[in-house]
Amino acid sequence: MTIKRYNSGLQRAKGFLELAAALYDTSLSSESWKAAEGVLQTDSCLGNALRLSLEAKPNDSKGLSLSFATGSFREIRAVAEGKFSLAWVNPSVLLTMAYRGKGPFRKRLPLRTLAVFPSYDVMGFAVHESTGITSLSQIKKARYPLKLSTRLVTPSALRENSTMFTVAAVMRAAGFSFTEVRKWGGKIHLASRPGDPIRRASIENGTVNAVFDEGIKSWARTALENGFRFLPVEGAVLKPLVAMGYRPAIMGKCRLPGMPEDITTIDFSGWPMIVRADMRDDTAYAICEAIEKRKEVIPTDNYKPLEMAQLCANDEEAPFDVPLHRGAAGFYRERGYLK
Repeated sequence: MTIKRYNSGLQRAKGFLELAAALYDTSLSSESWKAAEGVLQTDSCLGNALRLSLEAKPNDSKGLSLSFATGSFREIRAVAEGKFSLAWVNPSVLLTMAYRGKGPFRKRLPLRTLAVFPSYDVMGFAVHESTGITSLSQIKKARYPLKLSTRLVTPSALRENSTMFTVAAVMRAAGFSFTEVRKWGGKIHLASRPGDPIRRASIENGTVNAVFDEGIKSWARTALENGFRFLPVEGAVLKPLVAMGYRPAIMGKCRLPGMPEDITTIDFSGWPMIVRADMRDDTAYAICEAIEKRKEVIPTDNYKPLEMAQLCANDEEAPFDVPLHRGAAGFYRERGYLK
């Protein structure tokens, strides 16, 4: 039997990477029960936004350096500028806007899709039935003083946070803003995340009468059980959002028990891995190889084993509107994943 090993430098480097991954399951982490989804969630005081570099030796003509990041708009721009080799972002529409030069991106960026990991989500705009509000545009017409639960509404968050950029874009398409909600006598209640326990309590005790957010798996059922209705994103409100790159999506009874009827909203699905269009084909191919080799331990958002074919399937959980990188497409075709 042939004994295999990595060279001494790779042993130490790979050992550090395995150690870093394992640290998310130590005494530095904590677990909490997510009742809405029926899962036990791990959180950690370790950083959530990763910055990782694998650097070749200086002046090594055969060396290949790679750098990885997780994040949002800022990281997408950094990949386009060559500061990172690869970014893993959420959701897919961010990459669409960057590729088309829409939304917060002033010009088209030279980006490609490497893989899109499954993560089903839509944007939810819920109001309590006692408000009498049945459409987003009615909020503007009635100048309704919402007691609105959402996320951080600082200028920076509205520019750089994918959720808050999207919430603000939908509100703008409906003709109003956070500033106007406050002027009408409304109040903004901030939640740290979609499933924030404070939000859940606020929905149940009537402190809030509206919730605008993604992550509907964690809060939509609570809202429905406490007299909230979800407002459709359609017609004149939907049109500028589609032009920006958002996909219409159905928020329906098949995904959310308790919904009285299906409504149209905008999609917020997919965790795309993105690279520059000029990444070497063999490098993109090799990254896909690495995903396949480690698919048993890479976490997923749909609680299912990772299926390589879904990474290039362009389905409901993993949508994309930006071409696959040529090297990635070659890998998927060669292995029979891309039909």
